Amino acid sequence: MSRFKILCAWDDVLGRDITGRLPEIADVDWQPHIDHAWLLKHVHEYDAYLATLHVRFDREVIDRAKRLKIVSTPSTGLDHLDLDALEERGIPMLCNKTEFGLLNDVTATAEMAWGLLLGCMRHVPHAHNAAMKGIWARDRYRGHQISKMTLGVLGVGRLGKMVCDYGNAFRMRVLGCDRQPITHPNVKQVDFDALLRESDVISIHIHLTEDNRHLIKKREFDKMKRGVVIINTSRGGIIKEDDFLAALESGQVGGAGLDVIEGEWRTDLIDHPLIKYAREHENVVIVPHLGGITFESQRAAYVFTANKLASAIEKMQNDSKHV
Repeated sequence: MSRFKILCAWDDVLGRDITGRLPEIADVDWQPHIDHAWLLKHVHEYDAYLATLHVRFDREVIDRAKRLKIVSTPSTGLDHLDLDALEERGIPMLCNKTEFGLLNDVTATAEMAWGLLLGCMRHVPHAHNAAMKGIWARDRYRGHQISKMTLGVLGVGRLGKMVCDYGNAFRMRVLGCDRQPITHPNVKQVDFDALLRESDVISIHIHLTEDNRHLIKKREFDKMKRGVVIINTSRGGIIKEDDFLAALESGQVGGAGLDVIEGEWRTDLIDHPLIKYAREHENVVIVPHLGGITFESQRAAYVFTANKLASAIEKMQNDSKHV
């Protein structure tokens, strides 16, 4: 098997050594500013792809990737990849979803969830913007103390457990909802309906699947406490956004801190309904999917992902020698 040519779509701000030992065994082509049109034009030139979350690697792209033998992503979420199309082509996909040795030390997304929670409860972004204009509006930005509130954590896995710990540290009552038994200390396990009914703040930490797409919609919003705050650092598709907007406008949902929205790959994000709402209201904080974007977390994930791909390529090459 000839030397692999790898398309690396990662930002190289962290240094090009984040590709680990890949350059020793393959030709790595850095293209940190690609878009969907670029992929359609050039993807056929590559044997492997180090994926970015900024561009959808969809069926149209995969159909043109005639040389493609493997895809690797540094993420745990996979909605930037068309998994069905990859499976139909027999192209293996590597991710970090179950790499707990790596992930247990990556706290960035949980920290972002907590930052969004505090930002919503104390109106930090909007108060900052007012202060920068010389408006010292203390009473206007009066917020809420979270001590003694009830925090509901939907999905008590790796990140959910971290958020539970933060809730306990801030003297909140912590509820957890998960398909598996919850043994984490100081967390009361409840079913989904009880989580909706009892929580003052709901933080979402489940993977997006076709089974739970739009899991939270009008019926679920109607069960929540009036004025509930929603924190989502998981995936936008878990919430039905039309119903979300209606709940925000009615006051049923009092606020939201969002690291993710549905349709993040739109080219007209300025017109996204949630972003338009947030421009006109001060009860929503949106950031551009920054949860895992820290220098420390990205470097660890990228190097691990690159070395994992290197091992997979070496195995393919060794297997081809024995055919």
